[in-house]
Amino acid sequence: MAKCEVCGKGVHFGNNVSHSHRRSNRAWKPNIRHVACKVNGATKRMNVCTSCLRSGKVERA
Repeated sequence: MAKCEVCGKGVHFGNNVSHSHRRSNRAWKPNIRHVACKVNGATKRMNVCTSCLRSGKVERA
């Protein structure tokens, strides 16, 4: 799974807990998009999470 190249957000792991309290593994995956961004005036394809896109940390090309 890809990581956000801006904030470093990646997969987090934990447990599913059922009503009877049995536990199994699960993962929380970030919403990552492969987008064209402007970096130092040039266009670069980057893996960026949608929270960084919405907050304006990345300028799209």
